[in-house]
Amino acid sequence: MRLTKNEVWSALEKVMDPEIPVVSLVEMGIVREVDVDDAGVTVTITPTFSGCPALEVMQRDIVKALEAAGEPKARVEVSLSSPWTTDWISPEGRRKLADFGIRPAARHGGNIALVLLDAVACTNCGSENTSLRNSFGPTPCRMIYVCNDCREPFERMKPL
Repeated sequence: MRLTKNEVWSALEKVMDPEIPVVSLVEMGIVREVDVDDAGVTVTITPTFSGCPALEVMQRDIVKALEAAGEPKARVEVSLSSPWTTDWISPEGRRKLADFGIRPAARHGGNIALVLLDAVACTNCGSENTSLRNSFGPTPCRMIYVCNDCREPFERMKPL
């Protein structure tokens, strides 16, 4: 018996981002589409970057989650068109990222120049007196800031 589309989405909500384990792939906007037909379930994902080092882990975790939910014929397709954008992060995902110490980029609708000029609030104290320290963070989609008031470092998602 095939899982329904809603059951598939429910199972996918439990698949956490392997690099940021406080948010799911659904909350990050990485899961783009779910198709259920007689041949099985196909999940389409768009990674944050085309060379995402966690891509194979995400694919494996999705298949495992669907198998655990009762779907023996699950497959994952990768789509790089349209490229992933921070606009796809859900409101709940944004909250969880900030609580974890990663400030998500503001929604920009494709005009990232405006977002790059915005003040970035510290995830620790909320101050906007912050400075970019390194545009290369621990993953390609993040950069490192420091708060000039509380002196704590924090990360920000690059506005993609």
